[in-house]
Parts: sequence; C-alpha cells; structure tokens
Amino acid sequence: MSKVALVTDSTAYIPKDLVDQYSITVAPQILIWGDKTYLDGVDITPEEFYTRLTNTTVMPTTSQVNIASFQQIFKQLIDEDYEVLAVLLSKHFSKTIDSALQAREMFPDAPIEIVDSTTTAMAMGFIVLSVARLAEQGASLAECKALAEKATNHVGVLLTVDTLEFLHRGGRIGGGQRFLGSALSIKPILEVRDGRIEPVERVRTRKKSLLRLIELVKERIGEREPVRLATLHANAHDEAKEIHEEAKTQLKIVESVFSELSPVVGTHAGPGTVGLAFMAGM
Repeated sequence: MSKVALVTDSTAYIPKDLVDQYSITVAPQILIWGDKTYLDGVDITPEEFYTRLTNTTVMPTTSQVNIASFQQIFKQLIDEDYEVLAVLLSKHFSKTIDSALQAREMFPDAPIEIVDSTTTAMAMGFIVLSVARLAEQGASLAECKALAEKATNHVGVLLTVDTLEFLHRGGRIGGGQRFLGSALSIKPILEVRDGRIEPVERVRTRKKSLLRLIELVKERIGEREPVRLATLHANAHDEAKEIHEEAKTQLKIVESVFSELSPVVGTHAGPGTVGLAFMAGM
C-alpha cells in the first residue's frame, strides 16, 4: 500500500528536527538580491539575511517555487511509490500553487493532491505537521487532504513589525504614514486572515504591541482546545523568547515551537518582526 508524503514550501519554516522526523519535503521559495539568486532557507541563513537587510540600500525581491522544482519533487516521490499531498502558502501571497498545479499536469495519472493553506509561516506548518502525523498512522491520501482542508479553519497568525519602513519600501504604506508611525512610535499589529494580511490595530510602544499579540491570540482561540502555538521572529530572538514564555503561561499549550521567519517572509515584514501562529481545536 502506498504511503502519503507531505510537501510544503519554505515559508512554513518548520523546525528542521520536525521536518526530518516526518520526512517532509520542503520546496524552497526564491530570493533575488541584486544579481544573485538564493534558495530560501538553503543558500542564506535568516541571521545573514536580516543583518544584510538592515543595512542594504538595494531591497531583495521574491519569486515563487518554479514548476521545474515541483516536477522534480513529485517525480522523486512517485518513483518511491508515495502518494503526494502538497500544502502550500496562500494563493494571495504567491503563485506557488500555480507552479505546483502546472507541475502536476505532467503526471496525469499520479496520486497528487494540492491544498491551499490560506496562510503561511507556522500556521501552515501546524497544518502540515497534523497531516504528517495522520499519514504516519496509515491514513489515505483522501483522509489527509480532508484534514488539511479542515485545519485551515483552525489556524491563524498575528504579528507586529518593529518599523513601518519595510512595509513602505514594499509599497504597502505611503511615506506620510511611515513618517507618522516613526514619529509616534506606533507599532502596527497585522493578521493573516482569509489568505491576506489585514491590519488589526496600531499600538503605541513596542512592549505594548508584543503583549497585545498574546491578548489577541487568546481572543481568537476562545475556548477551543487543544492549542498549538509558535512564536516567530525576524532577528528579534530575545523579545520573541520573552513573549513565547509569557504566552505559555497564559494558554493551555500542548505543543510549542520557537521559529524564525523565513527570509522570503522577512523581506516584506522586516527585521524586528515578532509573531504568534496558532492552531486551536484540533
């Protein structure tokens, strides 16, 4: 009987020990910086990336996993007698799913299913891990796909950025808003919602914004259990660790992960970003 293999993309940034434990295949997104191209999480470490990003005058750009990469991944897994489930970041963030769908067309008779996670980072990571654990128990491809689709309604991501500068550089806000935010020390809180990044509120001071993340996650979770929580950061280890420990005292967490944001996500959020990703009720 064929087993189900899980594929995701590098924006999930699932810790390596869990990737290895469940034999998850990670397709790297592409980072373009000047005349050089990097594979996300492969050719450049988050530490190197964020240090360079802070001081650069040339902003990097990003590109989706290409068709050839998915073709290679699918072929290898099919040749090893696996059925394949790819859980990928929201179609609103990237055309990664388009690449996967086009690659699948090259294997018309192969058991390959593709699911839009509607999110990214460890919210997507928790979906992948839940399905990988089910697959490990011998679940069918249809059962794994059904769980992945159900799980998209049980996850979320909230984050606060340290500066509005990178949102401005990426065309997300105007120069006036950037200046106003800097002058008043306003820290925006954002949420990944329905496959998009939406503003939630603006909080004065960094400390208040970080604590507010926990409050908002608690509101989103409500009475749902169990709770899985990941603290994410872009070159903000100490602040993120403090919030991580505080969140664990306020929530009944059955699984916690401390993870960096992948360089591709960090390109848009900027250094100093701290976020909380969760799965609740599954």
